[in-house]
Amino acid sequence: MDRSEAFALVRERIPHANLVNHSVAVECIMEALARRLGLSDDDVARWALAGLLHDLDYSETGEDPARHGLVTVELLAGLVDEEILHAILAHAEKAPLSTTLDLALYASDPTTGFIVAAALVRPDKDLGAVEVRSLLKRWKEKAFARGASREQMDRCSDIGLTRDEFLALSLAAMQGRATELGF
Repeated sequence: MDRSEAFALVRERIPHANLVNHSVAVECIMEALARRLGLSDDDVARWALAGLLHDLDYSETGEDPARHGLVTVELLAGLVDEEILHAILAHAEKAPLSTTLDLALYASDPTTGFIVAAALVRPDKDLGAVEVRSLLKRWKEKAFARGASREQMDRCSDIGLTRDEFLALSLAAMQGRATELGF
């Protein structure tokens, strides 16, 4: 499956623009992580696909979290490789976090919401104006972006990045495609 086919599937299965934007944001971060780790162009594309497709079933399973990830894997069986399917299951806590891809997707998923929240509290609501230091300051505020698990994001250390490095990479990746993300 190539990126255009994957994006068409996302647009078909996910009716909410915010969730489409989230999927693209995770795609951005996953691509940047794969490049940072020095992976091949083919692996960069695979990681990006995992990010783009990871919540394909969310509109259907949002009220039934026990099925989240499982439906996506059924939909994608035979269309993407087993490592991507495993990462999708692992991000939804339906499989162990056992590969670097699993850990990257798991850490990236809540990070997009954390960064978007930092942009939305700005008077100008400008993603481009968000700085890493403001993200680090907000990190300590438990009430800020409460749904963005700090523990989950901190799993970036398992792929060799500090929190500062991970947030900087994630922010830059999202800022690079801000228009596509609705900013």
